[in-house]
This record gives sequence, structure tokens and C-alpha cells, in this order.
Amino acid sequence: MQSYGRSSLDEFLGDFVVYRNLAPVDARLPALADLAPRAGLPPNVIPRKSQPEYGAVMALLLQEAQALHAPGRPIERLFFVGDTRLNDGTAFAAIGRAGGWPGLGFIGADRPAPPQTEIVDQQGAALFVANRWTALADFDRYAAAQGLPIDERSAVVVDIDKTALGARGRNDHTIDEARVEAVRRTVGSLLGRSYDPERFQSAYDRLNQPEFHRFTADNQDYLAYICLVLGDGLFDLEPLVARVQRGEMASFEQFIADVDGRAAQLSAGLRPIHAQIFALVRQGDPTPFKAFRINEYQTTVAKMGCLDDDAPVERLLRDELVITQEVRAASLMWRERGALLFGLSDKPDEASTPSAEWAARGYQPIHRTETHIVGM
Repeated sequence: MQSYGRSSLDEFLGDFVVYRNLAPVDARLPALADLAPRAGLPPNVIPRKSQPEYGAVMALLLQEAQALHAPGRPIERLFFVGDTRLNDGTAFAAIGRAGGWPGLGFIGADRPAPPQTEIVDQQGAALFVANRWTALADFDRYAAAQGLPIDERSAVVVDIDKTALGARGRNDHTIDEARVEAVRRTVGSLLGRSYDPERFQSAYDRLNQPEFHRFTADNQDYLAYICLVLGDGLFDLEPLVARVQRGEMASFEQFIADVDGRAAQLSAGLRPIHAQIFALVRQGDPTPFKAFRINEYQTTVAKMGCLDDDAPVERLLRDELVITQEVRAASLMWRERGALLFGLSDKPDEASTPSAEWAARGYQPIHRTETHIVGM
């Protein structure tokens, strides 16, 4: 493992990037509101990565991007580089179906086992699953051998979180650490003197588990809000856990409605925060805890490019959020061949782009923020 200097994701993606809200960074691309009717999407709905409508929107965006990238040359093949078979594999399959494109997806991670690759089916789409990021070179050769060359007739979708940045199995803990620090900072700031770090950590660790996903919807905004309410003393952790396990507290929507009915018992400083979050939840906003996500942007960029260039690779991987060299090298190679490169992230826009205040201070979106490159 070695360092390859510094760069940012826009080196190979440019501004062909969307974050969770599916709002293209490149202003030449149409907004979600313009694409929604063509994608069969109701107004004011933002589909999630695992939904078929997400694939329909992304297929349209890829076609629009290709018209800018190579006018008159339609996409004929689709490729995807990600880190999770479920979310990324499902998104790849949905995009391919919507666009009518054959192709191949790569799902990678560094695992403590002998190198291994396998071809699996994901909802009718073929995935090349590997336990080494270095297998991207094998993926490229395999695709060509299957009559699917990655070239000027191809679109390559590159997942950002835990793929291009913070590679799963290698550097992904830095993404998680930035998010947890953002929750801690937000909850601590709002609770003030009543903030108990141990109580917060206990609640966060307990509820941030798959067994509670039906309650939290695996949504970090929801989890942060629950920890805030627990920290304020309106609920106690163990009785709440018991109610969830018995099915008496079946969803986050039920929880926040219960809190709203007892809002007068919240600390005075939390009542307006609750009212704001409750209103956004009722509007269907998937990221209603805006203060938390703004802090997440700040804690994330604080981990990017923060170490000296002569820092040991081991320390870069431990303490800094770095670019995955294998993903970067493959993407640059494919771009050189004429392929369209397009980046996507499931991280909320508020956690990925600077506020007006921070933008005025020179801060950039995550994909334009410089950091070190590490890989084989």
C-alpha cells in the first residue's frame, strides 16, 4: 500500500455527480423536478437508491450527461463500481433496466481472506464481486472478454461513499467516525449542560444495530433525533427498547408523533428544533435533522487532506478520509477510452456540500475537496 499524492474526485468525475437529493451538481443537467414526469415519479418525491424510480431518474441523467459528453453517441453499455451488493447492486440493476443497457457491476471490499472473485446475479444483472479493490483490473479484462468493453459507448457509474472515498474494508471507518462525531457534536450543542456523553454513546450504539432498523429505518437523521430526545430525558433507553422489541413502538413516525404530543415536556431550547424536524418528517424529507447534517459536512471535510504529505500510509488510512487509488486509476483509464463517468452518493446534500457561510470561506463539495490517494 502506498500514497499517490493528493487529488479530488472531480479529477475523473468533474461535476457529473449527484448526492441523495438527486440534484445534479453540473448546472447543465436537468433538475429532478424536470425529470420526475419522464421517470414516472410523483412531484416532490426523492426516491432512495434501492427503489426502481431511482434507476429511472439515473438512467435519464446518464442520457443527458452523455449528450453533453459525446453528442450523437448513445450509451450502449452500463457499468457500476460500488461496495454493497444490496444497495449498489440493486441500483445498478434498476438503472440498467430503465436504460435498456447490458453491462456489468463491480462490488468490492478489502477482506482478510485469500483473494477471491465471483459472478453473481442481482435482480437479473451480473455483478463481479471481489474481496480486493485491486480486482478492478480483473473486472475490466473480464468485461472485455464478455463482449462488454468499457469504451466510448459506455457509461460508468461510480459510487462515492466507501468506494471512491473511504474504501470499504480499508478506510471506511473514517466516514463512520465523521458521522458519529457530527451526531455527538449536534446533540451535545443542543443539550448543553445536560449532555451526558456516556448516555449518548450508550443510546447510539444500542439503537444503531440492524435489529432496530424497522424502528430507525436505518436513517441517521432519525437516530440522531432519537438520541437527542433520550438525552433530554423524555424517554429512557431501556423502556423504549422494550417497547420497540414488543412492537408497541413500530416506527420512527410513531415515535416523533408521540414526542409531539408531549412537546411541552421537552427542554425549552429543544422545542423549536423538534417542531422543525417534525414538520420536515411530515413533508417526507428523508434528512430532516439539518443541524446534524451540516455538522456532518464539517466533520467529514475535516478528515480530508488533513495530514502532511509525508505521513505514513498506515496513519493516512487510520486518520484521514482518502481516495481509493484503484478506483481512481480505473476511472481515469476508462475516461481516457472515452467512457462517461458519473458519480453518485447516498449521503445527504447538506452533509456533502458547504453552507453559504462555509462556501464563502472557500470550502467545496465533497467531490471537489482535496485529500490523499492511497492504494496498491
